[in-house]
Amino acid sequence: MNREAHPPSTSSRRALAGVGLLASGTEVAQVAAGLLRTRYRWEEAQTADTLVALGGDGFMLQTLHLMLEQGAPRPVFGMNRGTVGFLMNDWRLDRLAQRIANAKAIKVTPLTMTATTIDGGTVIRAAINEVSLLRETRQTAKIEVSVNGRVVMPELVCDGVLVATPAGSTAYNLSAHGPLLPLAAKLLALTPISPFRPRRWQGAILQDDVVIRFRVLDPLNRPVSAVADQYEVRDVVTVDVCLSKGPTLTLLFDPEHALDERITLEQFAH
Repeated sequence: MNREAHPPSTSSRRALAGVGLLASGTEVAQVAAGLLRTRYRWEEAQTADTLVALGGDGFMLQTLHLMLEQGAPRPVFGMNRGTVGFLMNDWRLDRLAQRIANAKAIKVTPLTMTATTIDGGTVIRAAINEVSLLRETRQTAKIEVSVNGRVVMPELVCDGVLVATPAGSTAYNLSAHGPLLPLAAKLLALTPISPFRPRRWQGAILQDDVVIRFRVLDPLNRPVSAVADQYEVRDVVTVDVCLSKGPTLTLLFDPEHALDERITLEQFAH
């Protein structure tokens, strides 16, 4: 008998009270979503108290940003149907209600990026992982760095520079040889990307209550873009980065595989 032709009736599916389901558009995520909809009854995602997100880290960031834009953050339990899945739990079909009920809640506070552009525009965006400045052409960028209004580096010549949260310290920041930050630490990582001068500068660890300003020293001849997670602003002149004063985000993890423990173990990865 073809089981797909006769899925369980609505009454035989287990209800997930207050839980909504979101999935990325990839085939593997859509197949997983179909299996979950067959097994469980879901609330509408728009009105649910908690969300299950299927996909990879990119889809998780997309989901979190959408909630920030809507002004209604809700706890999210991610399951990895993507590539890396550092922000996700393992994919399993069974015992989902128990997993959500027993999950460890991790609070994440995003950054706020305020970028001004050559044409005088201003763009404000949230960043959960990092804000990065990147050269747009083959020429290196020249960037002045200030912390709380004090110039700490008059000229950084580099491919770019980034500010990462503890949650984002395992992402682009780690690839750029930046430090891993414990999730509970009230710290930010300031990390250069391929610095040319000063060549030996490896970045800084800052308290998370500071305001960091980047000023592009030659924006016409050496243009720079600013990226808040996945959102790019081109041809910037100044970029201010600080911890958001808005709502925090909540990620739900299986207790044995929570984000804070993953960050700790990442320091011992080969």
